[in-house]
Amino acid sequence: MLGTLMIGLREGLEAALVVSVLLAYVQQLGRRDAARKIWLGVAAAVGLSLVLGAVLTFGAYGLSFRAQEIIGGSLSLLAVAMVTWMVFWMLRAARGLSSALRGQVDRALLGGGWAVAAIGFVSVGREGLETALFIWATTRASEVSPLLGFGSAVSGILLAVILGWALFRGMVRIDLGRFFRWSGVLLILFAAGVLAYAVHDLQEAAVLPGPFAEAPAGAGAFVAAWYGDAAWAFRIPHLIAPDGLLGALLKGTLGFSPEMTKLEVIAWFAYLIPTLTVFLRASFAQQRRPQSPQTSSPPIPASSKGTP
Repeated sequence: MLGTLMIGLREGLEAALVVSVLLAYVQQLGRRDAARKIWLGVAAAVGLSLVLGAVLTFGAYGLSFRAQEIIGGSLSLLAVAMVTWMVFWMLRAARGLSSALRGQVDRALLGGGWAVAAIGFVSVGREGLETALFIWATTRASEVSPLLGFGSAVSGILLAVILGWALFRGMVRIDLGRFFRWSGVLLILFAAGVLAYAVHDLQEAAVLPGPFAEAPAGAGAFVAAWYGDAAWAFRIPHLIAPDGLLGALLKGTLGFSPEMTKLEVIAWFAYLIPTLTVFLRASFAQQRRPQSPQTSSPPIPASSKGTP
């Protein structure tokens, strides 16, 4: 499950970067009490993410098929929106992330210090909720075992934790701008597949016109072309077996299925081409833009020693 591995790695590394900046800064200030509160906030965010994952996985059982498809399609649309927002937000925020978090900590420490726990909770919780929702949507779209998708995502998160720790200790250095650019490209590609499957779910629920519903009485040729057998863009299971290795690989990465409707194909291209174009243009434009002293600080201090 490359899709869930990638989202686990990407979101996990973002969370690791944030936590590392927070811990390094309060350590520089000599506030070990604030560090403990940051970890409490992180633990609460992880717990909330696990609860959401369990609700998404098991909460729909007992509902009618149509209700499950409507909920699944709607949440998949939400997952696509959240991941799209996330990759563009990280593109804008990466350069000034460290200084922005330090400013938040300075303000939070003016009180009893519990506001620092809230910073850790919100920062990690946002990533965790996005991760849980997108992993669920990706696993559903790929039609693989939730256990396999969860295991793949956990592997990505563990790898992200190791990378975050190594970066914090100054043991490795990676070009974070390049990493977030190309991981963003992959996530946009995965999101296009999730969007196509969301359309498929809504078609099965008869919310959108598709091959699972009959055209309204008296509908013209144009409307009828989106219903019944005419709604299929292609059906090639005899060339690519849906349960074969190639079919599973294409489904898990590109969102391609041997049987796709016209609306699925249109949604895939309508999302992927403009979103990817805007993202790459913004990414390369930011790379060419010179850094100012205020925004050039690295996301993670290589050492916890020194002045802030």
